[in-house]
Amino acid sequence: MEKILANWESLSVSSGALRFLDTNLRGIGQVMFQDNPLSGALFLAAIAWGSYAAGTPQVAIAGVLAVIVSNLTALWLHVESEPLHSGLYGFNGILVGLALATFLAPGPLLWVYVILGAAVSVVVMLATTNVVKPWGGALTFPFVLTTWLLLLATYGFSGLAGTALPSGAVVTAFQPYKANPLQLIDLGNGVILSISQVFLKGSGISALLLLAGLAVSSLAAAAFALGGAVLAVLTAHLFGAESDLITGGLLGFSPVLTAIALGTVFYRPSWRVVAYAALATVFTVIAQAALNVALTPFAIPALTAPFVLVTWLFLLPRQRLETVAPAANDVEKPVAGA
Repeated sequence: MEKILANWESLSVSSGALRFLDTNLRGIGQVMFQDNPLSGALFLAAIAWGSYAAGTPQVAIAGVLAVIVSNLTALWLHVESEPLHSGLYGFNGILVGLALATFLAPGPLLWVYVILGAAVSVVVMLATTNVVKPWGGALTFPFVLTTWLLLLATYGFSGLAGTALPSGAVVTAFQPYKANPLQLIDLGNGVILSISQVFLKGSGISALLLLAGLAVSSLAAAAFALGGAVLAVLTAHLFGAESDLITGGLLGFSPVLTAIALGTVFYRPSWRVVAYAALATVFTVIAQAALNVALTPFAIPALTAPFVLVTWLFLLPRQRLETVAPAANDVEKPVAGA
């Protein structure tokens, strides 16, 4: 595998077109902290399959368009070449494209929105990195902020419709939800879909492709992703979360990212770090549920905001644990996900 990647690297350096392809693939891989073109290719296959299976091929197209636009924007802004080639300006863009095409109705203005959002995500990435230097990278905050603003704006534009957005409602006295009993197969489905929902896909095959993409780059990252999904599903079930959210993986995708980030990226793996990442993963489930409620009046999804919030919080006391240097998803110091 290392020889194949070395040959690919040599080949891509000799060709501008292949170099740009390599940059885009790495950008897709960096969504789950993997600076690896093969991981990116497998992640792209997962996106394509999930979109095809759902009958929404435009979502995969929007994702590809967005990552290309993001990297072209980064080139236009004359960013440093090393983080650019590591894919650190593309991973937020592809998520913006996937989210917009998932939540908004197809149409000409959707593609304008995708291009605009992908370009702006690079600017937000640069701005956020300058703010969060003391404790870590921008993570997916540029994706979250850019997408939130674009989705909220659709309620003020007649040319865009949020056909798949949550229904807005004023939060009143909350009535505790009585969860339905879950069978073992339901819990297993929730674990698998928690992984695929990182890319907004509800597909078991997509999840397996994502795990394969992690494994070819870092077995530790694949293990933490799977472990994080299991822990998230069990936590949500223990607290009595809505059954459909659990089985659909909608309470597990942010915890999966938290587990990978803290378990394999920002801290050196150890039993102490495993316990620390597990604590953060459990708390990400709480943050996910809290933000789901808090954002109900705005009728927008939480996206990966719980992952960003909890990971930043758990990185602030990083002097208490042995850290990996440099930090991943830091545009000034790019490294692979593990």
